[in-house]
Amino acid sequence: MPLHYHFIGLDVHKKTIAFCEMRADGEMVASGTFKTTRTAIAQWAAQRTQPWIGAMEATLFSGYLYDMLTPHAVEIQVGHPARIKAISTAKHKNDAADAETLANLLRADLFPECHMASTRVRELRRVLRYRNFLVRQAVCMKNKTTGILMETGVEYDSKKIHRQRYFNELLDSLKDTPKSVRELLSMTRSNLEIFQAAQKKLTDALIKLPELRERVERLMTINGVGEITALTWALEVDDPRRFANVKQAQSYCGLCSGQNESAGKSKNGPLSKQRNGNLQTVLIEAAKLAPRWNTQLKEVHTRAMEQEKNYNRATCAVARKLVAYLMAVDKSGEPYEDRSSEE
Repeated sequence: MPLHYHFIGLDVHKKTIAFCEMRADGEMVASGTFKTTRTAIAQWAAQRTQPWIGAMEATLFSGYLYDMLTPHAVEIQVGHPARIKAISTAKHKNDAADAETLANLLRADLFPECHMASTRVRELRRVLRYRNFLVRQAVCMKNKTTGILMETGVEYDSKKIHRQRYFNELLDSLKDTPKSVRELLSMTRSNLEIFQAAQKKLTDALIKLPELRERVERLMTINGVGEITALTWALEVDDPRRFANVKQAQSYCGLCSGQNESAGKSKNGPLSKQRNGNLQTVLIEAAKLAPRWNTQLKEVHTRAMEQEKNYNRATCAVARKLVAYLMAVDKSGEPYEDRSSEE
């Protein structure tokens, strides 16, 4: 790395950003704070007189800051917050010290850089995650509907309650219930339909995108993988080649337990919290249903149940196998082939 490069640590917050600029030998050139407005960021970047490399933690605000600073810098690195914390724990902590620590880690080539998806991928990922938010809201509306019915002592068919025709007939039959109950039920149903229509609109728009369509269709050749699983994998993983092996991908998806080993004694804990939560949720849900359509995954589930005697662990075993299939198809660029009959 050229010695004339400057190294800048950026401690990013909601309203302000603390920075520390250093030379390669560790001499501090400048430090201070600036606002997170786009105008202030552009002005600060324009004041840099030497080629520089920046470093910041991955936060909610990192995306737009990364996009704005990339044209002005030689390179912008985004770091894994947990790993930075493990490296740089200090007795005295403040914004200026944090920015200085980031700059020191960067110039010493110890900065724990994480993958930063392109602007386009992050944009599409935001849309998909908003769709997931709408799904959760729709579930809340369903739960609210059944909650109101139970609260007022109304009998209903739990298998049909969310079907429009049955719900309308039930609503018309509620002559002895207060008017406010019927109004609340009607309002809840309207909200449910709005959330369901919106999530379908977002999913259909993502599926039709040229940059995603071929990849999603290829992933869906895996028996048991549907549109949402394929879309979530494509957008959350981004580039599968960033994982050296399947175990790294499984760890990223939150399908591996943490390990605590001391004095030769090893103890496995629950599933690690350091994971992609969106991907983990979708894969676990897919693993519950996939064995119905995929004979290989069914065998994995059956074998795991015989060994573990635990349904949740068997589901995790299926999810890990599903990650292996997704990785193989995504890396090879070839459709899935069921070779179980050949063995």
